[in-house]
Amino acid sequence: MLLKFTKMHGCGNDYIYINCFETELADPNAVAAKLSDRHFSVGGDGLIMICPSSVADAKMRMFNADGSEGRMCGNAIRCVGKYLYDNGIAKKDVITVETLSGIKTLYMQVENGVAVAVKADLGKAVFEKSAVPVVWDSDDCLSVPLTVEGKEFLCNAVSMGSAHCVCYVDDVQGFPLEVYGKAMEVHPAFPERVNAEFIKVLDPHTIEMRVWERGSGETWACGTGACASAAVSVALGYCPAGEDITVCLKGGKLVINVTEERVLMTGPAVKVCDGIIEI
Repeated sequence: MLLKFTKMHGCGNDYIYINCFETELADPNAVAAKLSDRHFSVGGDGLIMICPSSVADAKMRMFNADGSEGRMCGNAIRCVGKYLYDNGIAKKDVITVETLSGIKTLYMQVENGVAVAVKADLGKAVFEKSAVPVVWDSDDCLSVPLTVEGKEFLCNAVSMGSAHCVCYVDDVQGFPLEVYGKAMEVHPAFPERVNAEFIKVLDPHTIEMRVWERGSGETWACGTGACASAAVSVALGYCPAGEDITVCLKGGKLVINVTEERVLMTGPAVKVCDGIIEI
């Protein structure tokens, strides 16, 4: 079949988007793995299905580059909002999107009739072992020692609708992410695997971050990971609650604001191209 797609990115975290208001996708796991290949296909960090919803303006299903389905993606949901707005499916300043992690609210930032950035309410950061989930001896989720590939990290586990483990390191750019991030993703402490963020607090309002995403490897950005990093840093007292925190990623910057009730994420949503591929 011929499959229409749109490629979009948020801070370099790029996905292939399928309009499932118009198209049925019988085997999205296989399609995601095939199309995400950067050498033999379109290339991306995964595939996003934009579907009808009975409880929101649309439903987002997201699939990682390995074909596994994820619960949430912060950068992708901003692009879903842009797609819905720009294509007239939901031409509104406030858009709701159903996900496996609940309904998320998007506040559109529009210039010349086109959505250029989105503020997303991703809900509350949850520091509960069962929510992540994480299995270790401590009852806590913050500053728990964990040995990965022979190196001990103080790990901070949090759910932002998806599972995250945030660790502080001295040198973010020089950190061997492909060794420790890859190993942490599949560590027995995380029975459903985990997204691993390695960060450094540069000042109370600025965090530097690299991420190893579950099912995709290193990506240029992770919206929920940026939220997790900011939420952990607020919980540990490194950053202030209720104030904007800039998270510097490989592909750009996201602005995160953390309160007890919700985490707001603001960042760009960029269309790369439309296309048709035979599958």
